[in-house]
Amino acid sequence: MNVGAAEAASYAELHCLSDFSFGRGASSAAELFERARQQGYAALAITDECSLAGIVRALEASRETGVPLIVGSEFTLDDGLRLVLLVETREGYSALCRLITLGRRRSAKGEYTLGRADLDPSALPGLLALWLPGADPSREDGAWLKQRFDGRLWLAVELHRGPDDAARLQHLQALATALGIPAVASGDVHMHVRSRRALQDTMTAIRHRCTVAEAGSRLFPNGERHLRTRRALAAIHPPELLRETLRIAARCRFDLGQDLGYAYPRELVPEGMTPQDWLRELVEAGVRERWPEGETAEARALVEKELALIRRKGYEPYFLTVHDIVRYARSRGILCQGRGSAANSVVCFVLGVTAIDPARMGLLFERFLSDERNEPPDIDIDFEHERREEVIQYIYDRYGRERAALAATVIRYRSRSAVRDVARALGLDEAQAGRLARTVGHWSGEPPEGERLREQGFDPDSRAMRQLVALSG
Repeated sequence: MNVGAAEAASYAELHCLSDFSFGRGASSAAELFERARQQGYAALAITDECSLAGIVRALEASRETGVPLIVGSEFTLDDGLRLVLLVETREGYSALCRLITLGRRRSAKGEYTLGRADLDPSALPGLLALWLPGADPSREDGAWLKQRFDGRLWLAVELHRGPDDAARLQHLQALATALGIPAVASGDVHMHVRSRRALQDTMTAIRHRCTVAEAGSRLFPNGERHLRTRRALAAIHPPELLRETLRIAARCRFDLGQDLGYAYPRELVPEGMTPQDWLRELVEAGVRERWPEGETAEARALVEKELALIRRKGYEPYFLTVHDIVRYARSRGILCQGRGSAANSVVCFVLGVTAIDPARMGLLFERFLSDERNEPPDIDIDFEHERREEVIQYIYDRYGRERAALAATVIRYRSRSAVRDVARALGLDEAQAGRLARTVGHWSGEPPEGERLREQGFDPDSRAMRQLVALSG
């Protein structure tokens, strides 16, 4: 293939980990999508292992760069079979979420367990599958996957300039032909650029609780698992394998930003009533309770103004959900109180969510909700911590564990923890790691500074210290 043709080869990366695959992915979504934009990729799939935790950052990066996002996830089954699932449709996104939830719920925190029985074709509509074959791929594994993903299974050919690339390519193409499934190029990407390999090696050592020097075969043999140029990809993959990436990308029509919508619980509304009617009834009951001698004209005007805006935005079920939770807590004598901008809402006040009368205090409702804001407002409610679990269990019982979940927070490295872990991975002893950690503050997000390193007896200009500062930053 001549250079011009190689440079023009189009490509979509279908197997890529972000830093939300903690200890594996060494680049952020912003870095990955910017690199994909620079290299002219047709699309980029973010396929963090049994997780969708990084997908919002990926959507933001996709919008910023214009590179289409493909939503997916990587899995290793309990018998070692590996595959990537890519979302084709809205139905597929739901199926992927269910599968991830299943694997995580049956395992310890930070782990997952899935077996072949979990890949029931009827439970996985709208998903495309890439088989990630091992060093000695089993034809039986491929045949088994084809039964479950017939017409939506590919054999992923991932070449990283190893000594046996030519033989492996030939073997995998022959296997795909024998099984009657198409082969496709993919990258098993762990970083956006080759220079990030030192960090990826360090993270691998941290994950395995050893030093980089001890990691041995756990480390990748080279830095090829980055977003390579299209010219480099065309030099090692046949054109048909690159073109197949575009066919898969074209099938993945799901748009995370457009195709998702929240479906509120229907059981909140009595039979024969609409959410609008029921919210109006609850509000009027609250008005009579809050102002037993009759509301003022100003209060009535605020009630009508807020209800009209809530109706225009279609947020009645949201307010009904919050009211239901607060009603339960108060019925059980559990102390609770709405706070923040919700205190500006007279509807929240008469529903018993907040305790401040906006009509009397002259508070500005638009700080809470306005026509310009295209998402439901935040209603923060504090519950007494000794009985918070009762409220959580009520929500699970009321709405079902398949429809209710706790929001997760992602803890990021602070510099002190990063410095300590990097120091261990580079082979420093505990005493040295502790001294290095003291060169940064508890909540600092910055790497160690030269003067602080000198105070602890380290030479900031030494090669080891420059490497440590670069890796921990």
